[in-house]
Amino acid sequence: MKLPEAKAQFIQTWGLLGAQWGVNRTMAQIHALLLIAPEPMSAEDIMSGLDISRGNVNMNVRELMNWGIVEKVLVPGERKEFFVAEKDIWKVGTAIARERKKRELDPILKVLLQLSKVDGDPKDKHVRAFRETMQNIQKFAHQTDAALNAFIKSEENWFYSTLMKVIR
Repeated sequence: MKLPEAKAQFIQTWGLLGAQWGVNRTMAQIHALLLIAPEPMSAEDIMSGLDISRGNVNMNVRELMNWGIVEKVLVPGERKEFFVAEKDIWKVGTAIARERKKRELDPILKVLLQLSKVDGDPKDKHVRAFRETMQNIQKFAHQTDAALNAFIKSEENWFYSTLMKVIR
């Protein structure tokens, strides 16, 4: 497989993967393009590389910046804005996990807490079944939350433990 064909396949596959994660397909494709780019890319470069509109580029690059996996950089002698993707896949994964947790898991935890406190006679089988189900889901969600927090902080913990070993 030649490089242009491999790049196109990677961009399409990353876009499909992003869509399965709940991310806009075009947003994931822009991220893929920036991820494999050896140097910063302008909005025009992204537009021509993916054959998409300026508005689509601007909206999705802004969102990628909000996620913390793309940043704007200055290129000496250029007036245009240029963008680069975080190349460290571990950092990309933790940033995506952090954003998904914030957007998906945190809100459901709040709702589950409210739902587990439903009013009703504790002897009523319907109330009891509802509360038990909400508590089980809440327990699972909290365990998922703890696992995601550990994953998100793992690099931070790795850094501090490695630093402590060096200091000793």
